[in-house]
Amino acid sequence: MSFLRSVLVSTPLLIVSSIVMGLISLGSSFFDRSGNTAHRVARVWGKILLAVSFIRISSSGVGKLDPKGTYVFVANHASLMDIPAVLSQLPQQFRFLAKKGLYRIPFLGWHLRWAGHLPVDRSNARNSLKSMNEAGRVIAERRISMLLFPEGGRSPHGLRAFREGAAYLAIKAGVPVVPIAIIGMRELLPMGSIHIRSGEVRLLVGEPIPTFHLKPSDRAQLTARLHNEVRALLDMPQAVA
Repeated sequence: MSFLRSVLVSTPLLIVSSIVMGLISLGSSFFDRSGNTAHRVARVWGKILLAVSFIRISSSGVGKLDPKGTYVFVANHASLMDIPAVLSQLPQQFRFLAKKGLYRIPFLGWHLRWAGHLPVDRSNARNSLKSMNEAGRVIAERRISMLLFPEGGRSPHGLRAFREGAAYLAIKAGVPVVPIAIIGMRELLPMGSIHIRSGEVRLLVGEPIPTFHLKPSDRAQLTARLHNEVRALLDMPQAVA
């Protein structure tokens, strides 16, 4: 029954809602180049995806954040539904780092640029560093938050080592970095599966970590701390309640 519900109900609704909300978001970006309207559309889209997938989500720790504050958010990544989960729970306007090649695709590239998402060039270490420096400058000047998954991709199990880009970005921008744990989503939509199971997910927000006193050379230490903070959130007793 769960598999049939997923294939016959959730998956078609996911596709239709993503197309409709994507077109609305693209249209809004013609009129609002700040990306704020597109983000509000994305937040609604995230809530719709969770609803049609029969995924119930709750969060704690969001009150630690200043609604008008600027942050670099760092979360574990285990499922394609992680982004809708974060979108549905965080009140902040935030953007993503997207591969530079995506910006060359008609319509998609235009939308990414107009919605305020930032390109990252991963062709080599030097270009990647230049991209992160530019992203740090944009965050500091525009006071816009960013969300990164420092594992570098979805993890099929456990918590993989973090890359240093998120810590470096937060330090360069001079904004607090916030650890986030998404608990339970892997079990509902694991890697390699198209069967979305219904269930409960929790999103835990840790304490913001200030970076104004740190230098780029401190990024390895900050990365290790972020990894420990996310792991501690994942291991908290209420995380599995």
